Amino acid sequence: MTEEQSSGATAGGAALGRRELHVRGRLPWSLKLAVVVIYPIASLLFRLRYRHGDRLPRTGPVLLVANHVSVLDPLACARLVYDNGRVPHFLAKEAVFKGLAGKILRHAGQIPVSRGSAEARGSLAAAAADLEAGNVVVIYPEGSVTRDPGWWPMQARTGVARLALTTDAVVVPVAQWGPQRVHDYHTKKLHLRFRTPTEYSLGEPVDLAALRAEVRAGKALTPDLLRETTDLIMGRVRDLLSEVRGEPAPPAFAPRPRRALPGDAA
Repeated sequence: MTEEQSSGATAGGAALGRRELHVRGRLPWSLKLAVVVIYPIASLLFRLRYRHGDRLPRTGPVLLVANHVSVLDPLACARLVYDNGRVPHFLAKEAVFKGLAGKILRHAGQIPVSRGSAEARGSLAAAAADLEAGNVVVIYPEGSVTRDPGWWPMQARTGVARLALTTDAVVVPVAQWGPQRVHDYHTKKLHLRFRTPTEYSLGEPVDLAALRAEVRAGKALTPDLLRETTDLIMGRVRDLLSEVRGEPAPPAFAPRPRRALPGDAA
């Protein structure tokens, strides 16, 4: 079911497909509908290549942490997760959860994110509960498509660190490169090209055992701790992106604009 894989794996065949269906289990109608709609669209828009897809655990809670380069990212990333045997639950801005589409998204396990401290904490609590249930939660910690002119990650919000430190989820960094060629958020232009090369690289899980032990022992989730943990995780994402692009990454994250960004998720 995969289009192209590396890290010693070959293109997916019938055996892989049977194993994936066993891992994913029985899907509710809303997810079946999402697969019917999203899978062919993603297949037309992107020619996907996965590096180290085997690093996505086949069972148990996973926090998949990705950089954000396009409004089309979730289409390609959904394929990445689904092709590697799991069902993705995205943290997405509340604006898309309206009408019939919103009802379908909620039924499919997607998680709306509201702006504002109280609302945002409620969204993180919902994501934590989803992880506790053993699901895969996909988060774009930047909260919006990066505004860095070179498409490197900008400074991320710290909700990802709160989830990473207060749950038992396996934290898997992932870099993506390619969706921005189809929709360029910086110029607001759609370049409708079929089968645009798009690459994903999954990193080794981030080892947070020591920090989690300290938090469970009573260490406070201070702003400094959350910022340091967020930058640690996003640093892994940035390093993976450097490998995918074949060029050195900048030493620091691009600053976030002072004003709120259109499309901010949290």
